[in-house]
Amino acid sequence: MKKLLFLSLSFICSLVTFAQDTTQQVIPGRTNSAHQEGKPYVILISADGFRYNYAEQYKAEHLLAFANEGVKASSMIPSFPSVTYPNHYALATGLYPAHHGIVQNIFYDRDRKTYYNSSNKAATQDGSWYHGTPLWVLAEQQHMLAANFYWVGSDAAIKGTYATYYYKHNNKIPIHDRIETVVGWLKMPADKRPHFITFYLPEVDDVGHEYGPDSPEVGNSVHFIDSTIYELNKAVSTTGLKVNYIFVSDHGMTEPDTKHPLPTPAALDTSKFFISGDRVVVELIAKNLADIQPTYEALKKEGGDYDVYLRENLPVHLHSSKSDDWHNRIGDIVLLPHWPKLFNLYSRKLDKGQHGYDPATVKDVHAIFYAWGPAFKPHTEIAPFPNVDIYPLVSQILGLTYTEKIDGTKELADEVLKK
Repeated sequence: MKKLLFLSLSFICSLVTFAQDTTQQVIPGRTNSAHQEGKPYVILISADGFRYNYAEQYKAEHLLAFANEGVKASSMIPSFPSVTYPNHYALATGLYPAHHGIVQNIFYDRDRKTYYNSSNKAATQDGSWYHGTPLWVLAEQQHMLAANFYWVGSDAAIKGTYATYYYKHNNKIPIHDRIETVVGWLKMPADKRPHFITFYLPEVDDVGHEYGPDSPEVGNSVHFIDSTIYELNKAVSTTGLKVNYIFVSDHGMTEPDTKHPLPTPAALDTSKFFISGDRVVVELIAKNLADIQPTYEALKKEGGDYDVYLRENLPVHLHSSKSDDWHNRIGDIVLLPHWPKLFNLYSRKLDKGQHGYDPATVKDVHAIFYAWGPAFKPHTEIAPFPNVDIYPLVSQILGLTYTEKIDGTKELADEVLKK
């Protein structure tokens, strides 16, 4: 009887959790100001792990047509490290990871004396981890409504603010329901209608890791994304609104050498350090500062298929050195394997697809950028640009102002927007 009662309670709790996970969150009492009601609309779409050349490689006909209609970059350069959480939040804030604070998917914070872990909802939904002002917060601060159908940080109260409409991240809502929700938002009365919407799609990254970037499975996922964007575009057109679309990814994907992974270096005593990351970027945070220099020197002497840096001497283009470490979260020592090598410090199963490498040296990790809609120049191709430039681009389309220092510039906006 007790066992039956326990199972019944567990079932009820699971139903409650499911309902909470999939219920739209709405902040009451907000409206667009009269000034904002006439502003343009932007849907920012991220297809996680969608490499810069996947649309051509797998003949994504709808995406290629949209790109030819508007703007297409040869690639978009992710911030370092080229992983999901740092880059989605870089896109949202116009700040490099060491500046916005989400420096890895999993990292150790010296001041908090604890880890941020992208799989831990208590951390991901805690707004105090996040710095900068994401686009949806910027919009809401200026009395323009925003909506998030997932994005890194979107289910946390950053600066005490959520988007007016948002969902807690989950994988349970069917894609057609997501599209219908976006259309429903855009069919609301003008005072309740969001002008900035984020839309996140994880499928390509998931299969890219499991099967590798050049697999039939990735091709199928690319076609799924292609169909999704076509259906979204078609459904949104029924609203009669002139909507701008920006299709991006956080990073690309490459095939690493999984047959010869790098083991834990003999010179590294893991008991003396907190370790952030694995595989492609390994950051060591010393429990005792006295261990930094001798460990660094021993690792340099040992050598191998990886570079060893102190936080002070990380390459400038990575924007991760001590002077850039605004929130004290970068490792005292950083190990960067030479592509296609990767570490396997914990003897776990290695994915057939990987990212995280320095975008300056590994083109495969570059992301995609297509944009179309009334704000964009037609039939325009541009060179690679840093992903932090998305923030000023969206801000300019929406007529939002920002005063905080960001890393993005207006060069992209000047190049792709109609005058």
